[in-house]
Amino acid sequence: MNNPFKPMLEKNAAVILDGGLATELAARGADLSSALWSARLLLDDPEMITAVHRDYLMAGAQCIVTATYQATSQGFMSLGLSEEEAWALVDKAVSLALAARDSYWETESGGIKPLVAASVGPYGAYLADGSEYTGAYDLDQAGLQAFHRPRWQRLLKSGADLLACETIPCMDEVNALIPLIAESDIPCWVSVSCRDGSCMHDGTPIEQVAECLNELPQVVAVGINCSAPSHITSLLGNLAAKLADDKLMLVYPNSGENWNAAAKCWEGSAEPHSFSKSAAEWHGAGARLIGGCCRTTPEFIETLSRTLIQSHSS
Repeated sequence: MNNPFKPMLEKNAAVILDGGLATELAARGADLSSALWSARLLLDDPEMITAVHRDYLMAGAQCIVTATYQATSQGFMSLGLSEEEAWALVDKAVSLALAARDSYWETESGGIKPLVAASVGPYGAYLADGSEYTGAYDLDQAGLQAFHRPRWQRLLKSGADLLACETIPCMDEVNALIPLIAESDIPCWVSVSCRDGSCMHDGTPIEQVAECLNELPQVVAVGINCSAPSHITSLLGNLAAKLADDKLMLVYPNSGENWNAAAKCWEGSAEPHSFSKSAAEWHGAGARLIGGCCRTTPEFIETLSRTLIQSHSS
C-alpha cells in the first residue's frame, strides 16, 4: 500500500496536520449546540468550514481533515432529510476540503500537494453523549461494524486521499474497524483517545492497538488524538515498543485546556509556543505526523510548522 506521507517525509522532518475544526468554528461564532456538532454547518454555513480549511493550509498544514467526524446518514436523517440528501452532505464535506486544498495549491509553487483525510469519527460522536471519551457503548463489536460500514464505503469513493479513523476510545471499536480497513484500497490512519499515559479510555494498553494493526498494509500510521498533551510522550514510548517499522506514529492532542462538562466551558490555559515545544519532544519520541485537536487554532499550527519544518530546514 502506498504511503502518501512518504514523499513529504523525504523532504521534511515531519508532516504537519491541521488543528481543531469544531472548536475553531465555535471560536468564529458558529452555533454547535446541535447533536450534529460541526456537521450541522454543512447545512447552515459550509463557507465557514471552507474558510477554516483554507486558514489551516495557509498556516502550514500539509494534511487537512474533513468535517465528517460527526457526519452520518443517521444523524442527518434525524433532521428529516432523505437518505439521499444525507449522503450528499457527507460527500459535500469531502468536496469542501478538496476544493479548499486545490484552491490553496493553485497559489503555491514547489513543495508537495497537501493531502485530504476523510474523518471517520467514533460511534460516540454520533450519539453525542460523551461516550467517545469512555467507550461505554450500547453496541457490541458486530453492531459497531454495522454502524461504520455504510459511511466507510461512502468515504472510500469520496476522492479523499486517505481515511482518518480518529478519537477511537475502546478496543471493541478498533476491532470493528479492522475488517473494513482490510477491505479497503486506499490508505488510512487509526488514532485512539487515551485517559492517561498508557491506556485508551476503556483501559486497553496502547501497545495492544499497535499489535492488532501491524499486519494491515492499509494502515500507514497509528497514534493518539483528542487527549491531554501531558500524556503524549509516555503513550508514544509505549506505542513505539510494539508498532511495526513500516508504520508511522502520529499525534494531534488537545490544546491542554480541559472541558468542564457541568459548566459547559473550557478551563485552564494553552499557548501555541508551549504546545510546539512539547511537539518537538513528541517528534524526538518518534512521532512524524503532528498536529492539534480540540482548541488548537491556525496560530498553533503556524507555530508548529515553524518549529518542526522551518527550523529543521534552516
